[in-house]
Amino acid sequence: MIGDYEGFRSGFACFVGRPNAGKSTLTNAVVGEKIAITSNRPQTTRHAIRGIVHRPDGQLVIVDTPGLHRPRTLLGQRLNDLVRTTWAEVDVIGLCVPANEDIGPGDRFIATELAALKRTPKLAVVTKSDLVGAGRLAEQLTAVAALGEETGVEWADVVPVSATTGDRVGLLTELLLAQLPEGPPLYPDGELTDEPEETLIAELVREAALEGVRDELPHSIAVVVEEMIPREDRPADRPLLDIHASLYVERDSQKAIVIGKKGSRLREVGTNARTQIERLLGTPVYLDLHVKVAKDWQRDPKQLGKLGF
Repeated sequence: MIGDYEGFRSGFACFVGRPNAGKSTLTNAVVGEKIAITSNRPQTTRHAIRGIVHRPDGQLVIVDTPGLHRPRTLLGQRLNDLVRTTWAEVDVIGLCVPANEDIGPGDRFIATELAALKRTPKLAVVTKSDLVGAGRLAEQLTAVAALGEETGVEWADVVPVSATTGDRVGLLTELLLAQLPEGPPLYPDGELTDEPEETLIAELVREAALEGVRDELPHSIAVVVEEMIPREDRPADRPLLDIHASLYVERDSQKAIVIGKKGSRLREVGTNARTQIERLLGTPVYLDLHVKVAKDWQRDPKQLGKLGF
């Protein structure tokens, strides 16, 4: 390298793992800002969301991916394809394994697939380390090392982290950065994600909608931002952004669940989402939500395309 960027490293890392392994929470912790939505329901993540970490010695772009799982729908197949496409293109991969769950067939399946990517360095990241004691954590670190031997993955490092407490998140960032090639920054300074605002807003609405209806229909909700327009006739010091968004479900019965009694649940979704959106955009927002039915959209190629999958 020559010029100002000698010794500077830049590139892409992705976190992979089975659903609910803590990938999105960890992505947010590494970036230092909320860019990926989280929920304790598996398969919350549906897009490969990129978060950008700026440091004096490098720029790390973290790609948060959906959990790799046995698909039951066309949506599930497409999410798995997205994961495989992502990990084929990054400079380093972190396999996330929760500290509080035994290693299972899902972890072995993913590790075996990773073993085929010979040239890409891989880290084993033991997430949720705050949920277990020192003895159990030591056992899990040993089990993860054994998983590498069993599947033929050579771990560049094995690191336990807690995204909730921040424990060893800085160390993980250092270890990922060390695996990147030398090169200039890929994104302007201060940029935290390259996702369009509409995508982030749609995700925040979906996260708020998932809060109340997790058990009934966690995977049946999709959100599309139809339009975002600054309110006319507002003084410059008191702007207001009008956002119109549609929540899609698969059946009329689900529509009733999302709306709630006399619209109570939808109002709650709107209030919670608006707070997060205003924090994201730094401007007051009027959020208009409508619930629509797109019959069996998770299995319908045409509907999936329309909803952005």
